[in-house]
Amino acid sequence: MAREIERTFLLANHGWRRAVARQERLVDGLVAVSDGRKVRVRLYEDRATLTIKTRRVGAVREEFEYPIPMDDARDLLARHCGATELAKVRYVVPFEGFDWVVDEYEGMLAGVIVAEIELPREDTVFPLPPWAGREVTLDPAWRKGEMVRRFVEGRSHNP
Repeated sequence: MAREIERTFLLANHGWRRAVARQERLVDGLVAVSDGRKVRVRLYEDRATLTIKTRRVGAVREEFEYPIPMDDARDLLARHCGATELAKVRYVVPFEGFDWVVDEYEGMLAGVIVAEIELPREDTVFPLPPWAGREVTLDPAWRKGEMVRRFVEGRSHNP
């Protein structure tokens, strides 16, 4: 059982772009969502995964991720994910011993950019980069599913 301890932040500026170590385009789709739990398929540039995430308690949840054939991922995305399919460019940005992930969304969520840091423990102290803005970890308005729902209903994806 793997625990995911993740904190999410808005961006205060674009200074992170000067420190990008690598980047990759991803396509995600939700296969199922129920009461804070989700099953996601993700297509990377060279591999694919199926991930099960449990309900979040604060910044913590259980996460189970399994490799799947790329053709299976493409089929799941095409036939079972519909409006939940999201494309983004993921940037890895090192800062003072931690790797931050900055996701820049395309398509329906174009313009949304968030930074996330995965931590080994809930009480891990980490330095905030100067480009990290307000924390939105516990703000449901900044969860992907909620942003997509607002877009589908014709409202802005930014709260």
